[in-house]
Order: sequence, then structure tokens, then C-alpha cells
Amino acid sequence: MERVSLETQVFSALSAEAAADDSKDLGFGTLVSANSTQRLINRDGTFNVKRQGHSALRSMSLYHYMLSTTWPRFLLFIVCAYFSLNLLFGLLYWSCGEGALSNTEGMSSIELFWNAFFFSVHTVSTAGFGNTSPVSFAANMLVTFEVLNGLLGFALATGLCFARFSRPTAKIRFSKKAIISSYKDGKAFEFRIINERKNQMFHLKAKVLLSRLEYEHGVRKRRFYDLELERAQVVFFPLHWTIVHPISDTSPLHNVSESDLERSDAEFLIMLEGIDDGFSQTVYCWSSYKFDEIVWGAEYANILKPLEDGSLEVDLNCIDEIKMPAEKAA
Repeated sequence: MERVSLETQVFSALSAEAAADDSKDLGFGTLVSANSTQRLINRDGTFNVKRQGHSALRSMSLYHYMLSTTWPRFLLFIVCAYFSLNLLFGLLYWSCGEGALSNTEGMSSIELFWNAFFFSVHTVSTAGFGNTSPVSFAANMLVTFEVLNGLLGFALATGLCFARFSRPTAKIRFSKKAIISSYKDGKAFEFRIINERKNQMFHLKAKVLLSRLEYEHGVRKRRFYDLELERAQVVFFPLHWTIVHPISDTSPLHNVSESDLERSDAEFLIMLEGIDDGFSQTVYCWSSYKFDEIVWGAEYANILKPLEDGSLEVDLNCIDEIKMPAEKAA
């Protein structure tokens, strides 16, 4: 609940800042916004900020890293930690000598080590096959500490797995390219999103901000403009959604050319907020489009396919397909 509360505050703050004063920096910092040549928000929703001045141990939060990292990295970390723990205690048992464990008489040094290693595996997992047991005082003390470490380790790993499964997240896919094309009697800025999961989302809200550099009294500043959307919210999100900003006379994109966006280092910041029915909690998603990720004069290919039974099918492979007017006419 603390995470949800924090993200709610962030989303509300971004909206309030943009509505109150378009010239504000939304928390990126005036100097950073005016001088950075990199995008403010990466396509995966992370903020493009590098931190210096802290040691790796001081700035690292292992718990948050374990929650936010990918599943392959998480599982690799668990496997490495498991084998490292057993290697450590295997070495400690091996260092206690030949008589520290039972049934080790006559073993070579390598055989003794592997016997100690697998004894550690049996001990930390509480499997205990019984073919080897601690004999010396030092070996029994090591067993005491290893069992304690094993219990804590498995408890932590189980807690992290549960936290990762129960953590509410959104997996919304954005089209690789946004477009600026003809729309009704004018033009519009458009991009598409789709829910890659089979779960349902509802009350999905979208907010789009235009970030660009402008000169005021000879000083370069980055300004932020709230783009008015044709439809800023959908009650249900079972299929896909093409988010449209009509370029009217009052739009910040009115009479703006492709070269104008490039000179001003324009970036379109995307913020989504919705309710996931699986978690019954609010989830969030961020992304952005830079000026060079916009295709002018294009149209999106049809993503919906009617089926014989009268239902509709969404082809995820078509979300990035765009067509130029010449292709459409052909």
C-alpha cells in the first residue's frame, strides 16, 4: 500500500504541476531539463537519471532490486546464493578435518570436500539422508549456524517470491512509433497501447505532456505543455486504445513542423493510470516518445480482425505496423 500511495502522489503531482504552470519542470530540475540532451523518461518507464557521489553499497537497496528486477535475474540470484552458501559451509566442514564428519575415513581431499559440500546441501535443506553426520564439536557448531542461516534464507526467498507475485504492476505495450497524420478536418498526434496480459483493466486514464526547449529572453528553458486528448479515459480496456491529441488552433503543436520538434528536442511524456481487476488496485505505467520516434503523415494498420463467430481478435503483431497514404491507396 505504501508503493501505491507514493505512485498516486507522483501521478497527481505531475498532473497538478502541468495544469498550474506549463513552464515548471515537473520535478526533473530546471538545469537538468534545460541542458540534458537525453530523454527524460525511457521507453520502459524508467527515469533517465544517473547518480554519483554514493558508494554502491550505500545507494543499493537489495530488497527493492529483488522486487523490480526481471524473473531470470531474480532466479539466478537465488540459485547463486544457494550454491554460494553451500560452498562456504562445505569449505568450513572440509577445513575441520577428516574426523569432523562420519563415514569419511580414507577419503582423498577432493572426495572429502565434495562429501562436505553435499552434507551442507542436505543440512541447509533439512533433507538429512543420514549417511553422513557431524562428529566433532566444530562440525556440530557449524551445523547449528547453517540450519539457522538456511531457515532465514528460505524464509526470505519465499517472502520475496510472494512479494513479486502480489506486487501490482501493469504490462502495457506502446507502439514503437507515434504518428502525426490527418485527422478529421486537421491533424492529430496519435499512439497506440495494448494490454499484453489477459487480465482486465478498467477506468484507464491517460495523460500526455509535451516537453520542449524554448528560448525566453535569450535563456533556454524546457517547458511542459498538457496536451488535450480527444478521450482521456476509457471505462474498459479489453482490446486496444489509440490515444489521440487533435492539433487544434490552441494546441502547442499547431503549425509545428518536423524540424521544429527536432530543434526544440521535443519529447512526449506518457502517463497511464488504471485499475487491475486481478489485484483490485491501481497500477501505473510511464513511457515517452522523442521527436525522432514520430512518423509524419502515416496511419496505423488495422489491429482488429473479425472472426467467423462474430467476435473480434486483436493481433498484437500489428500494433507497430504503420502505412503511408501511398501504400493505403495502392
